[in-house]
Amino acid sequence: MNTTPDGRPVPPAHAEERAMLEAWLDFHRATLTLKCSGLEDDQLRLAAVSPSPMTLLGLVQHLAEVERNWFQRIFAGRDVPPVFGEGNVDGYALRPDRAFDEAMAAWRAEVARGRELIADASLDDSGRLSEQEAGHVGDQGISLRWIMVHMIEEYARHNGHADLIRERIDGVTGA
Repeated sequence: MNTTPDGRPVPPAHAEERAMLEAWLDFHRATLTLKCSGLEDDQLRLAAVSPSPMTLLGLVQHLAEVERNWFQRIFAGRDVPPVFGEGNVDGYALRPDRAFDEAMAAWRAEVARGRELIADASLDDSGRLSEQEAGHVGDQGISLRWIMVHMIEEYARHNGHADLIRERIDGVTGA
């Protein structure tokens, strides 16, 4: 497997669909980790720009919630609570007593659970959206293929946010 100079796995130039989707999702997961590396807890809690309260720590927590939502709740149909509590369903709210290492461990656990849940599934297998969520998509059944493409998009968008936050913190830029 090829890697970027910073150690992230490079998605293959040619691969079957499933392998390509998994590779791009892993690349974006690694990018989130990279954007947070080498920073102190107080830096990970710095907001992007006013009035946004978005932080790198908040993004990690949010993406843990996103992983749980799409792979456990929607795809696997599990009734699981929010990772960071009922009062923080989107994950963005920070608590002074929750360190970055704890949030990263929760995120990594959600990534691992998601991988386990889809390991033997076909891209054509479906999860189920609520009626409200289905109103946005047009169907309550949602394929694993759709979920994986959406997850790549979700990470890519938030990694763009992470780029800007990191640049504001210490000037580090790059993919």
